[in-house]
Amino acid sequence: MTLLPKTPIQFTSGAHMKNRFMLAPLTNEQSHEDGRLSEDELHWLTLRAKGQFGLVMTCASHVQEVGKGFPGQLGIFSDLHIEGHQKLTANIKAEGSLAVIQLHHAGMRSPKELIQQAPVCPSAIEKYGTRALSLEEVKQLRDDFIAAAVRAQKSGYDGVEVHGAHGYILTQFLSQKINARTDEYGGSLENRSRLLFEIVDGIRAICGKEFLLGVRLSPERFGMDLEEIKTVCLRFVEEGNIDFLDISLWDCFKQPEEEKYQSQSLLAHFTSLNIRKVKLTVAGKIRNGEDVQKILDAGVDFVTIGRSAILHHDFPKKVMEDPNFMSTRPPVTSDYLRKEGLGEAFVKYMGRWANFVEDK
Repeated sequence: MTLLPKTPIQFTSGAHMKNRFMLAPLTNEQSHEDGRLSEDELHWLTLRAKGQFGLVMTCASHVQEVGKGFPGQLGIFSDLHIEGHQKLTANIKAEGSLAVIQLHHAGMRSPKELIQQAPVCPSAIEKYGTRALSLEEVKQLRDDFIAAAVRAQKSGYDGVEVHGAHGYILTQFLSQKINARTDEYGGSLENRSRLLFEIVDGIRAICGKEFLLGVRLSPERFGMDLEEIKTVCLRFVEEGNIDFLDISLWDCFKQPEEEKYQSQSLLAHFTSLNIRKVKLTVAGKIRNGEDVQKILDAGVDFVTIGRSAILHHDFPKKVMEDPNFMSTRPPVTSDYLRKEGLGEAFVKYMGRWANFVEDK
């Protein structure tokens, strides 16, 4: 039986997703510098809910002030942020979409000039000017991720996604190349993944079984090992505390970068896992209706859309109405992006993407 993009999903937590489209957590630099929600951010995300994304996810939102990864980042590290988040969740849920926030800490990827101090990391790395977190600070980081999830629940979010991908702090702990700790958070994979599991277990314990909970992982780059990431995925399945795995592949249609893993496609490494009741989503160059159907046919539960969601606020609606829909090919004008709901800071940010904005 062919799985259609319009087919609803029910997660283990009980949350219902009206179709198979999730908005990717996209960096956009358009909120206030203190982490409060801006009108531009509100408009951008509300428009994606109106465009029928079944799950609308925020950009990466930092759980500590020192974990800020980019200018204009939406924060969730203070109760001062709750009012803005309440406005956002109300708008998203009014359109029948799930509202989910991505919990984030940039770690060594926090720009020094942005946080006015040395970025933190599992280990001190001279090349990046980082300082190592003390054991007490690691435990505080864990508690602050959990506190941010509680804050998100108070703000009306249906759930959270823990950002363990793309070289940010939880990836840094997972990485054999970056994490040189000799305590219980370094060394073996069990130790390097300890913080991630403690965060997830803590969120589930405090926020309850009906709170939607996902984890984002990336299997390559930043010192990640594909087999280790698969092991982490299967442990999450075994322990039963998450609703979905969000695997960022960069390109869903490519082979693994390492030759020893090239017996199957990168996507197949994950669709072949027995993840039982846990739902699987993937991201990476899913750009038209045909791509969406290919990914669903491969055994993925729902698709995560980034670039095409920037180009089309209603990408899900267009694909559900026309399975052959083709996304607009960049470059596009700044005015085009404004009409699709991007604020000025976001339009400027997109100018950094190669050949994306023609009049930058």
